[in-house]
Amino acid sequence: MPSKILTLTLATILVAALPWTASAQDDRAQRQFQRLDRNGDGSLTPDELPPRARQNFRRADTNDDGVISARELAKLLQRRQDQGSPKAPKPTPSGISITSDIPYAGTTNTRQTLDLLIPEQRSVSTPLPVIAFIHGGGWRAGDKSTGMTRVAGLVQTGRYAAVSIAYRLSDEATWPAQIHDCKAAIRWIRANADAHGLDGNLIATYGTSAGGHLAAMLGVTGDTDELDGSLGDHTDQSSAVTCVVDCWGPSDLLDIGNHPSRIDHNASGSPESLLLGGPIPQMQDLARQASPVAWASAADAPHLIIHGTNDRSVPFPQSVALHDTLEAAGASAALLTVDGGEHGMPGPSMQPLVRPFLDHHLHGLGNAPADATIPAAALSGR
Repeated sequence: MPSKILTLTLATILVAALPWTASAQDDRAQRQFQRLDRNGDGSLTPDELPPRARQNFRRADTNDDGVISARELAKLLQRRQDQGSPKAPKPTPSGISITSDIPYAGTTNTRQTLDLLIPEQRSVSTPLPVIAFIHGGGWRAGDKSTGMTRVAGLVQTGRYAAVSIAYRLSDEATWPAQIHDCKAAIRWIRANADAHGLDGNLIATYGTSAGGHLAAMLGVTGDTDELDGSLGDHTDQSSAVTCVVDCWGPSDLLDIGNHPSRIDHNASGSPESLLLGGPIPQMQDLARQASPVAWASAADAPHLIIHGTNDRSVPFPQSVALHDTLEAAGASAALLTVDGGEHGMPGPSMQPLVRPFLDHHLHGLGNAPADATIPAAALSGR
């Protein structure tokens, strides 16, 4: 099987190129990746890891694309050797008050909780607009703690509050559970806004990868009851949002498998098929329901869509399709093309791209961003 041989050779090169302190550690990393990569596709999903190892999945998945590459596994093992223990939790960013694990759906499920971030010093006298962050991970991995990197800098300006939303993953519940959770979280924000000094009428949703998909779904289904669900104590509240920041999220599940990708998106084990509960070709009605492009209308929230042209996980044409469909429907959309950008660009580098959009739609400042192309090298942290 030549493809398997090529994959293992590549994994061996990646691992062996790292500065291991002993050949035994080198051999261990090579053997571990080869043993776990049962389907030989050059990446590891949570299902391919032993149960006890899954707790380290998010730490290893540094680009937040829902799989672990040979390089990411090697780096995790190297860090563990260097540090002698799992990586310590990141400290709370300065100037931010965080309330963690707030239930929003009236359940005790930790996946139906959110973290609330409020600036200790507010720079505006009015109630704060809210940024609702939704994490990525292929709807099957990741957690709300990743939102800290993405939104901390925005909260530290004193102009925004934020929440980071956890939602049920596909190994627990299939579509539309994920959008039901996110909508329940938006309703919680709106119902509890006054108690926290928030503006419940100004809510931006911001997501990366699978979280970008859910953010876009919130933005295009604010005027429909079909996907609202009935979770939580605040079903009298609207789940509509003011604007959307969608970073490299899938938008058309029926078309995603028609573009070059390292993932066979139509296969039964793809992130999208696991989300739906079956292979996309066999779940076309549900795949259409789960596609933001299917819901586009003139009433949709304004979208800022950010995507790299070299994304091998979610094909770049997915964002082009969402942008063009929204514009054709009469909605506002801006596509920021990152030339040469890959999947999962670093959190701090996003703030200069995202803040003008949020400032305009949540504070009425400046002009709405327009379509633009920037080189990946121009982003800090690359």
